[in-house]
Amino acid sequence: MFHELNLQQVDHDGAIHEAASAAAGDTRLDFLRKGALGTGALVSGGAILSALAPAAAMAGGAPPKSFGKGDIAILNYALTLEYLEAAFYNDATANLTGKLDARTETFLKITTADENAHVKALKKALGSKAAKTPKFDFKGTTADADMFKATASVLENTGVHAYLGQVGNVKNPKVLAAAAAIVTIEARHAAEINSILGKSITPDGPFDTGFTAAKVLAAVKGTGFIVG
Repeated sequence: MFHELNLQQVDHDGAIHEAASAAAGDTRLDFLRKGALGTGALVSGGAILSALAPAAAMAGGAPPKSFGKGDIAILNYALTLEYLEAAFYNDATANLTGKLDARTETFLKITTADENAHVKALKKALGSKAAKTPKFDFKGTTADADMFKATASVLENTGVHAYLGQVGNVKNPKVLAAAAAIVTIEARHAAEINSILGKSITPDGPFDTGFTAAKVLAAVKGTGFIVG
C-alpha cells in the first residue's frame, strides 16, 4: 500500500501540522468545543467530513476507518487538520494584514506560508487518496486581532497534541519522519503565539501529551468551523 505514496515528496516538503491552549479559564478542548467564539454542528460532506464526528471504530487512538487504512489514514487525518489551519490563516491574511502589531504580523505571514506548504506536501504524498478540502466558516475569528490570536493559539497547540498522539500508530519510518518534521514546526508556531499572548511557551510543562484522533476530531467538530 505504501509504495503508492510519494513519500519522498513528504520528506522533501516537510510533512504534517497544528494546535491548543487555555483561554479564559477553559481547558484547551473546552475552548475548542466552544469554537473560540461560536458553536455549530458539522455538516457532513463526504466520508472524510463525516469522520470528524466522534468515531466508535477507533484503534489505539488512530483515525477512523473512513480516513483510509494504516498510515494513509494518519496522513489524511493530518491533512484534514492542515486544511483547517491553512484556511484559517489564509482568511486571517486576507482580513488582518496591515492591522496587527509587527510581531503578530510576522507570525501570521510565516505561519500562513508554513501551513499551506504542509497541505501541499501531504496532498502530493497521498495523491488520489487525499481527502477533499472541506468548507469553512471561522465565525469572525479571522477578522478580529484578539480573536485571531486566541484561536491561533488553540489550533497550534492542539495540532501538536494531535500529531504526537499518532506516533505509536505510524508503521512506515518515512511517514514517521515526515510527521516529526511537521510537528516541530507546529510546536514553534505554538510557542510563538503563546509568547505573543503572554502565555507559557510550554503550557504542559517539560513533556507534551498526545491526544487520540477521537478527542481531537470531537473538539474540531465542536468549533463549527467545518461546515461542509
